Amino acid sequence: MGIEGTGDGRRPDPLVVMMSGKPWDGVRGADRQQAEQLTRYATVLWVDPPISPVTPRRFRPGVGPGVWPRLARAADGIIRLTPVALPGLSRPGIRATTWPLVRSQIRWALRRLGRQPHAVVSFSFDDVLGCWGPDVRDVLYGTDDWVAGGQLMGLDPEWLRAVEQVALRRADTVIAVTPALVERWSGLGADPVLIANGVHSAAYLDVDSAPLPPGLPDLPSPVAGLVGRITARIDIELLESVVDAGVSLLMVGPRNPSWEPQRWALLTSRPTVAHVDEVPFTDLPGYFRAIDVGLTPYLDTPFNRASFPLKTLEYFAAGRPAVSSDLPASRWLADGAGETLPLDSSMLSIASTAADFAAAVTQAAALPRTPEVVEARQRFAARHSWSRRGDVFAAAIGLIPAGSNQGGPMAVGTARAESGERR
Repeated sequence: MGIEGTGDGRRPDPLVVMMSGKPWDGVRGADRQQAEQLTRYATVLWVDPPISPVTPRRFRPGVGPGVWPRLARAADGIIRLTPVALPGLSRPGIRATTWPLVRSQIRWALRRLGRQPHAVVSFSFDDVLGCWGPDVRDVLYGTDDWVAGGQLMGLDPEWLRAVEQVALRRADTVIAVTPALVERWSGLGADPVLIANGVHSAAYLDVDSAPLPPGLPDLPSPVAGLVGRITARIDIELLESVVDAGVSLLMVGPRNPSWEPQRWALLTSRPTVAHVDEVPFTDLPGYFRAIDVGLTPYLDTPFNRASFPLKTLEYFAAGRPAVSSDLPASRWLADGAGETLPLDSSMLSIASTAADFAAAVTQAAALPRTPEVVEARQRFAARHSWSRRGDVFAAAIGLIPAGSNQGGPMAVGTARAESGERR
């Protein structure tokens, strides 16, 4: 049976079900990036987080009110399922009904499509793995340390550890985005594949000829830039130290208003600091043109240590050097990301204190931006494109042979992080 907006609902290639923690129209994280790349190998059935008839509109972008599941085309090769559950779907007690309902609606969608999945991929610990039969590959794809993150959101850590163990046990393939998360899950008995986050490297090739955005403040040089969401993950002391060192600061991205309200007000009141709210992806090259060095100023927390900030690779793709706080993912990049020689300070500097961070920013901002240096940074970013990450993902779940040339330099067999070597 055909699905509205999907033609006849069929393609001759395999079908992969991807269970996301975000709706299709939400933040474009690793889940959506990989879904888009996977359409080169398979049809994707993208499953939104479940909603209920009383879910506020802000939590269901692109989906109107209703009491029935929706199945529609989201993009070429991607069909979107929005499942519906009972009100209070995440509360203890009611939560026990949520995932059986979601699984039944996935089966309904598969019947509508007339398809059997090659794999079911979950980007969370939700109860969706191990339910599809022996011929379906169950995949857990870890983008963060959800146990540490859940604790920050007030979720029961014992419950999170329990569902983590269940998900790891049921998964045929476990994928993690950082060496720290690989190490953690290896310690729990899994054998994770490391697939780091990537970058749309081609989007930033012409940054230095991109038009500057209208109304952009004229900040004195040099200018350090922070591009991305501004939340409690950011260490405001590092930003303050950069400005104190005489470097201008341009921040581009939405800010959580509950984060550091007093210090934020003082920071943004300074004449060499500017903040621009969220802008379209297509406008970002103009903002990257305005900066001399990119910042990845994360707090040292368990959650951040297991994360892989996308922004560092974006700075390289724009031909800019980056300065990062001391994260395992940044150490992994600095060590060569398992495939190249270690990076020097013209590419990436890592600092553990506010004073060292500010000094590294000052030094990086003063580096000459010759065509050769810009090209070297962009070449490194291109080796970490989402296209290459997608090839490795396809190999990891059996859509292309492991070790094939399509996987690029991060072939699955060599992409595993050695425990403890890149802390």
